[in-house]
Amino acid sequence: MKNRREIMSVYKLKPSCKDYLWGGRRLADEYGKEYDGDVLAETWELSCHPDGPSTIVNGRYAGKTLEQYIEEAGKEVLGTNCRRFRDFPILIKFIDAKQNLSIQVHPDNRYALKNEGQYGKTEMWYVMDAEKDAFLYYGFKTEISKEEFARRIQEDTLLEVLNAVPVQKGDVLFIESGTIHAIGAGILIAEIQQNSNVTYRVYDYGRVGKDGKKRDLHIEKALAVTNRVPLIKSKSSYPHVADCDYFTVDKLNLDGRMMRRMEGYVSEESFVSILILDGEGTVSCGGQDKASDNDTQVSYKKGDSLFLPAGSGAYVIEGSCDALITTIREKAAPVRIGIDIGGTDTKIGLVDVHQKLIDSVCIPTAAERPAQEVIRTIGETALALMEKNGIAMDQCVGAGIGVPGTVDRKNGVVRYSNNIRWEEVPLAQEIGKYLPIPVEIANDADCAALGEAVAGAGKDCSDVVMLTLGTGVGGGIILDGEIYEGRGIGGSELGHMVIVENGEPCTCGRRGCLEAYASATALKRDARRAAGKELEPGEIFALAAEGDPVMKEVVDVYIRRLGLGIVNIVNIFRPQLVLLGGGISRQGEILLAPLREIVKKECFGGEKGDMPEIEEAVLGNDAGMIGAAGLL
Repeated sequence: MKNRREIMSVYKLKPSCKDYLWGGRRLADEYGKEYDGDVLAETWELSCHPDGPSTIVNGRYAGKTLEQYIEEAGKEVLGTNCRRFRDFPILIKFIDAKQNLSIQVHPDNRYALKNEGQYGKTEMWYVMDAEKDAFLYYGFKTEISKEEFARRIQEDTLLEVLNAVPVQKGDVLFIESGTIHAIGAGILIAEIQQNSNVTYRVYDYGRVGKDGKKRDLHIEKALAVTNRVPLIKSKSSYPHVADCDYFTVDKLNLDGRMMRRMEGYVSEESFVSILILDGEGTVSCGGQDKASDNDTQVSYKKGDSLFLPAGSGAYVIEGSCDALITTIREKAAPVRIGIDIGGTDTKIGLVDVHQKLIDSVCIPTAAERPAQEVIRTIGETALALMEKNGIAMDQCVGAGIGVPGTVDRKNGVVRYSNNIRWEEVPLAQEIGKYLPIPVEIANDADCAALGEAVAGAGKDCSDVVMLTLGTGVGGGIILDGEIYEGRGIGGSELGHMVIVENGEPCTCGRRGCLEAYASATALKRDARRAAGKELEPGEIFALAAEGDPVMKEVVDVYIRRLGLGIVNIVNIFRPQLVLLGGGISRQGEILLAPLREIVKKECFGGEKGDMPEIEEAVLGNDAGMIGAAGLL
């Protein structure tokens, strides 16, 4: 968290304005919204959406959009409860419906991200005002089939089966994604919703747009996402006006007499949005700190939108007002997705809070395909695995991905992977099209090491180095319980330290790397050269144990070269534990015992030093998935 003195403030926001044809003038005439057009349908009061960002008008960030402020100040200003969201979580609007809005529906996260590249939309409406006999459409009267739904749209009889709900000032309606709905004429609404601008128009009264043509309908998409059964009255969200996984909304009324002051607290868990429906007064936050150039007190009036950054501390609202106060609550999300991308196979698992695999699946990577196709398959498989286990997206903390090669964790980009032939692949962005949750990526060997450190052979150690002896040699370093990556991109590539000058060629382009001598590929190559036939690592070790002189020499040389690499690692990092993973590690003491002797003999300080244990990793193929999940 940034220094509280840097972030505590009360920011007043200027909205983006929308002139949709069904709008009126009340937001300009009664709420003081600056707009020169004839029609003002919506004002986006708290928005980071590219279609209509709101702008800060006071303090050190005056003139910057809310999104620009967050980028500069850091996402800490949103609060820890927002970490589970890929983007800014909500969008808050005023809506003036002079005419009926179209009959419409919004998709859920999964459908919207796959088809539109943004969140779906669940929303709530607070009726600020309503003319006599005003009503809105809200769901179906009775269950209808998909065929009837399509037919009624075609025949212009859809309104006959919709549920018309009379409304008055103060009413609250909660509209989940998939609910068919429409705001009726003569209604003024405050809307709190997911950060989305995806709407599928089903029926529009035959109206034409500015171009003189009928406005587009989105029938096929609407048919795919609409819930066609009557709505079951939701349970009360008491003591809140509305409460869901995306937002929590409370109503505040200060009458200026008996109730003229409200004290609150902005914790580090969530920002606070204050939307003034009526009245005037002041909001102060953090006291009058003369050392800060932030505004700690601002006046408010009807129609104002205020933003208080997370961690700002105590705040006070004084005056006379009706207001909606919105925060983001913690979501009990016990599941994380762990994805381990390999050159041959990709493993996808669901991991619980105890670092245990709930379920997993293994699929061919098929890396010869374009990266986008590989990622799509991975994303869709992860979704299917969640569905199989009855786990909703909002129960998932996020997805962690281990991938071979050079990884830019900060930007979620795979810079280079020789194993799967990727260059500059925006992995986090692409997988986000299918998984609308936070995504973290890291080198696959780092993930395997983290998995063993948190749930495997190294769970009682804070400093662990792991070598994965597979097709290549991966290396992961855990220091003080965290992945050690150094300052740059890529993390630790222990497999690419040179142990033999001008030695065997390596896949990285150099010669003499540890990978060129200690990988399963290298062991099979040396056996083929020595015996003239193809043998698997298990067969090679078995023949050596039976006394085959040729294979014994191959194994002895292999162990010496691997031991040399481990000695170098121990001399640099001095870990508590060195773990070996991958297929070759399953040789057990035949491999481990001579390695311990080499390390004891050749490490600086020898037996007088604090020698690490050398053990086999215990999680096997699960390590990468569990470790990837541990990135969240």
